[in-house]
Amino acid sequence: MSRILFLVSVGGAIGSLARYLISIYCAKIFTFPFPIGTFMVNSLGCFLIGFFYGLSTHFDLAPTWRVFFIVGICGGFTTFSTFAFENLKLLQSEQYLAFATYSIGSYTIGLLAVYGGIIMVKTIFG
Repeated sequence: MSRILFLVSVGGAIGSLARYLISIYCAKIFTFPFPIGTFMVNSLGCFLIGFFYGLSTHFDLAPTWRVFFIVGICGGFTTFSTFAFENLKLLQSEQYLAFATYSIGSYTIGLLAVYGGIIMVKTIFG
């Protein structure tokens, strides 16, 4: 178990650092009012999680390496990739109600939670 935790931690650090660097780079290059860095990271993260999953199944990688790439690197890079991957799995298994609930619920609750956190800080700290 300690090896898996180590691999997730290292992968997460790699993914987080990559996300940060891409966001900074994009902010310097693109000046229009659109979160292009986040958009690019989320899009690339979705591709990477599919790529790593494909590699892990094609080459029958050990579960520890699958965890390193998918949970560690992609999880540190963007949780949106995991969200998209899980939605794809729900669609592939024809669990359409779960797909709709998860997609709509995550988006709606996510927006409300961000807004709620902002309101809470304003309420508490003025």
